[in-house]
Amino acid sequence: MNANLLATGINTVWVLLCAALVFFMEAGFAFLEAGFIRAKNSLNIVMKVFTDTTVGMLVFYVCGFGLMYGLDRAGLIGTNGFFLSGNLGHLKLGIPLYAYWLFQAAFAVAAASIVSGAVAERMRFAPYIIFTALLTGIIYPLAGHWVWGGGWLSRLGMLDFAGSAVVHALGGFSALAAVWVLGPRQGKYNPDGSVNVIPAHNLHLAFLGTFILWLGWFGFNPGSSLSGLDMNIARIALTTNLAAAAGGTASMLFTLAKWGKPDPSMAMNGALAGLVAITGGCAYVAPPAAVLIGLVAGVLVVVAVGFFDRLHADDPVGAIAVHGVNGTWGILAVGLFAEKGGLFYGGGFHLLGVQALGVATVALLGFAATATVFYLLKKTVGIRVSAQEELEGLDLNEHGVGAYAGLVTEPFYETVLEEPSLSVLQKSVDRITERV
Repeated sequence: MNANLLATGINTVWVLLCAALVFFMEAGFAFLEAGFIRAKNSLNIVMKVFTDTTVGMLVFYVCGFGLMYGLDRAGLIGTNGFFLSGNLGHLKLGIPLYAYWLFQAAFAVAAASIVSGAVAERMRFAPYIIFTALLTGIIYPLAGHWVWGGGWLSRLGMLDFAGSAVVHALGGFSALAAVWVLGPRQGKYNPDGSVNVIPAHNLHLAFLGTFILWLGWFGFNPGSSLSGLDMNIARIALTTNLAAAAGGTASMLFTLAKWGKPDPSMAMNGALAGLVAITGGCAYVAPPAAVLIGLVAGVLVVVAVGFFDRLHADDPVGAIAVHGVNGTWGILAVGLFAEKGGLFYGGGFHLLGVQALGVATVALLGFAATATVFYLLKKTVGIRVSAQEELEGLDLNEHGVGAYAGLVTEPFYETVLEEPSLSVLQKSVDRITERV
């Protein structure tokens, strides 16, 4: 057998396998976000993640991929490749175009799912569909083109191996803009500015989502090599895993020291923060640096969650802290720890400056574009459910069915004392009667 043909076959299988792992991360997003919020909204958030994978995939096929990887125009935008048509020879792929598209599409929908958790429990479903289409079809592809598609940031020498900036900082700061326009959930903040904890309904489910995301990252980072014959994939997998472990450890120990008890939700987000932070530099840094990057991320996520709560940016799952803050940290860490060009390896400040400019630009794009889209949606179709619908839950009001049939999903005192909760019970009875 021809050696080149064999190499192409191995690389194709490798990329398809990694694409499947990245796609499976959507299950992780769904479980993590559903577990972190209240039961009465858990089906709605899974539907939003499902929308990312369906609508997002189609829109990325229609126009997103072309804008991201088409022939460059002025370093800003791709101009061909829509519907995967036309000449894309400039990509110089060593694998079939279709395999490459599947891998990139899984990244696009992951960026959208970062936002879904931040807007949980109060955003209407229909406008979320519109936003997902715009994020996967225009906003994310623009950032991707600048860094990966031959755009102006790639020409400056920005390094973002698997997307600390393109996927995570973009998604995290998009989430910040979304919650800023949307506003906090009812009861989250008191008139004096103090914060009320709204408990997660199923932390076991959230832990399952965390483990699935961790597993998917072995496709996310090593898969970005696009080659199963690249011996660096083992090192990339190692740095990825070490950063995740360090992030989870740091969050556990930091919350233990801070509050006297290790916080489970912060432990999960600490591991995810480590994964986000190492994503940009997993191919460029040594294992000890990966541990340090993860340790910083694990502490940073705890501090950032409290910071954004004080700003009344209500993010039920911590997406802004995990992805926005630690995506930024991960890109800056490349400028510090990259073995070729990093500040601590004798490279001076040049790479660090390029990294800072790149992540600031990508974050600004995500924030500004999302704020504009959400503001326009708010002024036209509306983005938020009514106060009563929010109290009753989005599962029943947006989808007509609850996630846990036959189980009481509200505390007993709310069922007894609050009229809107009686409305929920009546709606459930009415639907059961109709089906019978």
